[in-house]
Amino acid sequence: MDFNRQNIFQATSAKTAVWDAGLRAYMLKVYNYMATGILLTGIVALLTFKMSVVTNDAGSIVGLTQMGNAIYLSGLKWLVMLAPLGIVFYMSFGINKMSASKAQTTFWVFAALMGLSLSSILLVYTGMSVTRVFFITSATFGAMSIYGYTTKRDLTKFGSFLMMGLIGIIIASIVNIFMKSSMMYFVISILGVLIFVGLTAYDTQKIKNMYVASDSGELMGKKAVMGALTLYLDFINLFIMLLRLFGQRR
Repeated sequence: MDFNRQNIFQATSAKTAVWDAGLRAYMLKVYNYMATGILLTGIVALLTFKMSVVTNDAGSIVGLTQMGNAIYLSGLKWLVMLAPLGIVFYMSFGINKMSASKAQTTFWVFAALMGLSLSSILLVYTGMSVTRVFFITSATFGAMSIYGYTTKRDLTKFGSFLMMGLIGIIIASIVNIFMKSSMMYFVISILGVLIFVGLTAYDTQKIKNMYVASDSGELMGKKAVMGALTLYLDFINLFIMLLRLFGQRR
């Protein structure tokens, strides 16, 4: 009897070890995709900014190049702003029809377009403050993602609350385009930070719970890409909200 119990315990331990190793590999792929996407966005944003502005000897911006006028001042700016959103919808609704390699390529295209769109941030805020806020965002995101991955607490019940809050700040942001209230701008930024901090933990746990050891490599690859997209959006939105609060304008 003791021998049978020992065999059962060893078999269970072996299955648990295999499952844990698979989960770690899956989450590592998610984080690698996300981090590479953010790196690509940063590189594209910086290169676009450098090619779009004219600076004097002191490094101050004195004008825009032809490319800068096209991206930031012409009607093309709307395409630059809305193209990433279109890809998010395309991936969200079409992921089941994509192969894992196509989903990955689409994600890289999305990250590059986000870099093109976010390059305008460098026109508004100093490079030093953007760098500082990026590291603040990285530390905050990392802490909340670790919490979401390790906590035994079920965060599902917070999902609907966070989504309602997200919808609320989107509506408030649209309204404030016309109101131009600095107080509302500040409140939206504060609430945005809180919501995306919560979403980081919530989404990390949700992505972790999506792991199924029996999934095929193809399905696992698509799950990893969509998980990376979700965390990427949490990171970028948290970064933008923190930049509104702590960024130093030119």
